[in-house]
Amino acid sequence: MRDRNFDDIAEKFARNIYGTTKGQLRQAILWQDLDRLLESFGSKPLRVLDAGGGEGQTAIKMAQRGHHVTLCDISGEMISRATQVATEKGVSGNMHFEQCAVQDITQHLESPVDLILFHAVLEWVASPQEVLQALWSVLRPGGALSLMFYNANGLLMHNMVAGNFDYVQAGMPKKKKRTLSPDYPREPQQVYDWLEETGWQITGKTGVRVFHDYLREKHQQRDCFDGLLELETRYCRQEPYISLGRYIHVTAMKPLVDTRKNDE
Repeated sequence: MRDRNFDDIAEKFARNIYGTTKGQLRQAILWQDLDRLLESFGSKPLRVLDAGGGEGQTAIKMAQRGHHVTLCDISGEMISRATQVATEKGVSGNMHFEQCAVQDITQHLESPVDLILFHAVLEWVASPQEVLQALWSVLRPGGALSLMFYNANGLLMHNMVAGNFDYVQAGMPKKKKRTLSPDYPREPQQVYDWLEETGWQITGKTGVRVFHDYLREKHQQRDCFDGLLELETRYCRQEPYISLGRYIHVTAMKPLVDTRKNDE
């Protein structure tokens, strides 16, 4: 079992994710949460790790706001693209790039970070608990995690709405190796349990694309985007919509005191 490297389909990834209303909506909802999270830290520049940060869309925006960002990714092609865009936008001085697996990031950081971004990566890694433990180890006490993962509930609902009954009955196996369909869709409660077992305190949950992907009239995703975004924003932080998002964004804090030691 190996973690996914996007070297072979980097261009397709960029076009199909960020060049669509899916990507636009994902970024809009994500930044609503990130803006609130950043406010909780005050105005000081933060040390940020974007783990598995790909082309750096979120990392570069963090750097534009004055934060010091380390972006790591297993894909050399993604690192190259992120470095180029950071240079073009004039923020490369606030950024550091490492080509490595998230599990190995501890070898490349000189000090703990204040904020970890871990977006759309957990569904591609074969050993999720190992990765979450590695991230925990490089986050300072009082620091925050921003975790967005591909939701197994959303995958099931999407296929049922499409009438793919046999596929759902078969357990929704992945059909092709080189696609943008994640290898390991995650059950929300399992992810929450992993976080809490590691020691994180969950502070927020947001469904990402709780309506967009289920629209029968697909042209409405584009033609009615502003109205759709308003309704997504209204409902995405309450159940049952959180658990039906195609992705779920979780924010969590590392306590100043590790209470797990007190339980032993």
